Amino acid sequence: MTRAAKQGLMVSKPWGESAPYDLMLECRGRGLRVQVKSTSCKRNNLYFCHVMSRRVSYSKSEVDFIAAYVVPVEVWYIIPINAFGGQGDLALAPDCETSKYYRYQEAWQLLM
Repeated sequence: MTRAAKQGLMVSKPWGESAPYDLMLECRGRGLRVQVKSTSCKRNNLYFCHVMSRRVSYSKSEVDFIAAYVVPVEVWYIIPINAFGGQGDLALAPDCETSKYYRYQEAWQLLM
């Protein structure tokens, strides 16, 4: 929430567990539903981030973006929900410019 606010986004949090997303972000009248995830799970050169809720992948009707934080390297990924097509886990490679999700590293502009 703090990082999004520092980017100039208005941050709202749903009351209780009533929404399938963690945050509602607003910029210039545009509201976006964001699910926040984090990982420290590293295998080989990849960090694996679990992006499911109750054993079901998030859908476009529930969430607009996944904000995934890779804890050991302090890197955020801002990934549109349609960029990973219902996968249960994202394989994130912060040091590899040719990795599938590299373009979403610190991509806060996608929320603006």
